[in-house]
Order: sequence, then structure tokens, then C-alpha cells
Amino acid sequence: MASYSLPCLAFHVKRYEPELVVPAKPTPHELKYLSDIDDQEGLRFQNPFIWFYKNNNSTSPSLMDEKDPVKVIREGLGKALVYYYPFAGRLIEGYKRKLIVDCNAEGVLLIQADSDFSLEQLKNNIQPPYPFLDEVLYNVPGSDGIVGCPLLLIQVTCLICGGFILALRFNHTLCDAFGLLQFMNAISEMAQGAQKPSIQPVWQRDLLSARNPPRITCTHHEYEEAMTGPVNMDQNNLVQRSFFFGPNQIKAIRSHLPPHLRSCSQFELLTACLWRCRTLALKLEPEEIVRVSCIITARSKRRGPGLPVGYYGNAFAFPAAVSEAGVLCKKSLGYAVELVKKAKAEMNEEYIRSVADLMVIRGQPPFIVRGNLIITDVASSKSADVDFGWGCPEYAGPAMAFPQISFQVKSRNKEEDGIFVPICLPILAMIRFEQELKEMTEVVNTYNKIPAKITSTL
Repeated sequence: MASYSLPCLAFHVKRYEPELVVPAKPTPHELKYLSDIDDQEGLRFQNPFIWFYKNNNSTSPSLMDEKDPVKVIREGLGKALVYYYPFAGRLIEGYKRKLIVDCNAEGVLLIQADSDFSLEQLKNNIQPPYPFLDEVLYNVPGSDGIVGCPLLLIQVTCLICGGFILALRFNHTLCDAFGLLQFMNAISEMAQGAQKPSIQPVWQRDLLSARNPPRITCTHHEYEEAMTGPVNMDQNNLVQRSFFFGPNQIKAIRSHLPPHLRSCSQFELLTACLWRCRTLALKLEPEEIVRVSCIITARSKRRGPGLPVGYYGNAFAFPAAVSEAGVLCKKSLGYAVELVKKAKAEMNEEYIRSVADLMVIRGQPPFIVRGNLIITDVASSKSADVDFGWGCPEYAGPAMAFPQISFQVKSRNKEEDGIFVPICLPILAMIRFEQELKEMTEVVNTYNKIPAKITSTL
């Protein structure tokens, strides 16, 4: 038994031995090269996602009453891996550290676990951050590397109420969130009896590989050389909190903008607000250069080359807005919004091809860590649509933020729709960050008088 203390209760999990799930049928043993967008230093990490399902027998009572979610998911996974067989392989490094998938069918790690908790008992903890994440997503020793390790680890924790938690960790070089969810939907379809996925997977990583000859044609602030080391980031003193932005909060923040900017998107508004509040909270030197990098998909013809349906590789770039910290903090929110809008507008097919070429010319440089915040929008993702037969999840999305990476995810708080944003900062900076957000949503501003409150979740 493993346990984690929560207020007034202790979270208990019993885990069984991890197993390797292999494709249900023989698959090609071949080498598959990743694209030059996949194969960058900044994506060489394991990314956690999580889903919470209740015992929703009303969805299909005759079918699901006696079903074991672990068995259902295991069988669906094995069948889906026949089509997505690179997930069952292992990464190797080629010339100049080029990542290649050895499609050897070694398998995906699956862990079965049981808990004496119900979903009702966890209802206040089914949105990030999770104090029990290590319990529902066990780090199997030796599994968290990049080369020679499983590309996917899944843990299914069955709850006493008949619901369950599905948590996973995927190697980000193989796919992005869009590609992961395409794969998860394939598992759910196969688990419920489909003969093949409704969307056939497309590899074709050459579509986002460098041109011949490679040429850098755009300015890429996200890869510019900078001083090494994080700014005011005590790695031993980090805390995570999640902030909820409902309609009132969004309206209050938007009221800080001049009329000509109030039509900006919700993503642009929140990204600019978070960037400015975070910079103020970190108390940087005025001349320090800070950035916010917006992850923008290249799957559409408007933003990229128009990739085929079924492509599940990484298909995004993250153009960065840049400012001196002192200027960003002194100027109004409108200044930050304009910079974010300008950075987003840079994203097009030429931009992402320039990124791929930069990776080859400069040897896969990492994105800048110092003074950089990377924000992705998963509010419109299909993570909440993954249904294994128990209905849609109560919550679905990324499981945590990182010191330099956060996300916006659609969720609910006290029956109100809104956006959750988890943030990871040193504890004193977090206190200041929360105060800055409070001022943005409560203080009467220049343009409009709209009081509102920000909700923080520990």
C-alpha cells in the first residue's frame, strides 16, 4: 500500500506489477525517423495527462455493470497498437543525435491499481494540481528516460465506487497532445468493439522535416541564446497552484484593455495577463529580457502546411513575445496583449519550416528557459471526449504545470464553466503572483468598473 495524506483522509493505492502490453497482432519491425519538429531538445521529456471517470452505468448498464476498466483498456490498447505500432517501440539515436523509432513491438507499460477511495471523496482534487499524482501515476524505475525506454506508461486506478482514474505519461518527441488524443480515441473505439480506428494514423514525418538545403527565414526569439539558468527559480522551493477564470474574471481582466483591444481572444487575454503577473511576481531586474511563447498548431492550412487527417506527430511552433521586464511591468495590460497578438500572427507555414531548418543548422537547440513562460491552449482539445464505455470523464487534461510551461484547460468550478490554469513557481513568488491576479480582477480599473474574484486551488 502507498498513501498520500489529504485533509481529514489518507489516499490509499494498491499497485500490481507493471506489465508490457504489445500489439494484438504482428506489426512491421522497422525504423521510423522522427521529424525535425519532433526531434528537438525541448521536447525530450515525459508529459503527464489524466482522466477521471465516474461509475456511469446509465451510459450502457447491461454492458458496463460487470466490466473491469483495466481489462477493457488493456484489450483496447493492444488492438490500437496494431495501427499505432510506433508507440510500442523504443527510441534510438542516430547520426548527430537524430531520434529514430525502433518499431520492435516491446510494448507499452500498463499498471493496474486499486484504491479504497471514491470519486466523491476526491471531488475537490480532480483538477490540477494533484497532491496524489505520484500515487496514480507510478514512475516505474528505469522507465522515465528518452532513449531505450517505453514511449508510453499508463496507470488505471480503480476506485471503490466503480469509477476509475486513468493517468499516463507519454514521450513528447513522438506526438503532441493532439496526436495523443487521437491515439486515446482509437483505444476507446477498439475497447468498445470497433474493428479499426475511425481515423487512420498517418506517420509521414518527412512533411515537417528540414528543407534541402535548410534555411532560417524567420526570427525565432524562443531559441535565441540567453544567459543560462532560470530566473529567481529556487528548484527546491517550487509549489503548484491552479487558478480558475470564470466569465466574471475574464470580463474583469478584459476591462483593463482599451476599447480597440477588447476583441482579442480569450487565449491572448489570459496569456498576456499571466505573463505580466508572473513577471511582476518574480521581481526581475528591469533590464532582464522576458518572453512568453505561445504554442500554435500547424495543422491547418492557415497556420501551417495543411497536414493530412490522422497525422499524429508534433505539429506546432511556439513564437515568442519579447520585452524588457521593467517595461512589461510598468506598462498596461494592453501592451502585453499587443505583443502576444503580434507573436501569434507570425505563425504560418514558412515559420514552422524555418523552425525545422533551424534545428538542423544549429543542432537541435533547446528553447530558452531563462525568463520564458510557455503557454498552450488545450481548452478546445478533445481530451474530455475519450469514452471507454463509462461516459465522458469528469475532468481530462494535462496533469501538472512545469516551472516554465503552463496550459489553459476548459473546466468547471462550482458548476460554472471556465478556464483552469496551473502555475508552478517558488512559494514566495506564488504569493506575489496570486496578489497580482487578485488586483487584476478586483481593483477598479481605468476603463471599466467591474469587481470580480479570482479562485485559487491549492
